[in-house]
Amino acid sequence: MELLKKSILNILKDNKAENISLIDVKNKSSVTDLMFVVSGRSTRHVKAIADNLVNKLKKKKVKPIGIEGYNKSEWILIDYGDLLVHVMHPETRNFYSLEKLWDENINTGEAHTQ
Repeated sequence: MELLKKSILNILKDNKAENISLIDVKNKSSVTDLMFVVSGRSTRHVKAIADNLVNKLKKKKVKPIGIEGYNKSEWILIDYGDLLVHVMHPETRNFYSLEKLWDENINTGEAHTQ
């Protein structure tokens, strides 16, 4: 999982994803262990970040379990099992405030891979 986490972080940075957060929910959720929450500047940017992430990981033989929200591109959820990626339009991200829901276990700003 560490390699996947680093790969995702690098791809997100390469695609100019903004406000990258990595939230550890391992002891709080039975659905996943880690969640990336990132912003794109526009719906077009959100879609481009998601497209590039999925395509680059597929080249490494890593396919998502599922993708939700792609048509509207305000909030795209990409499910890699133990790791979820939320790519969000800034207004949508502010409205839902995912980081506040999980605030005890958050790395804000530049995500760190330890």
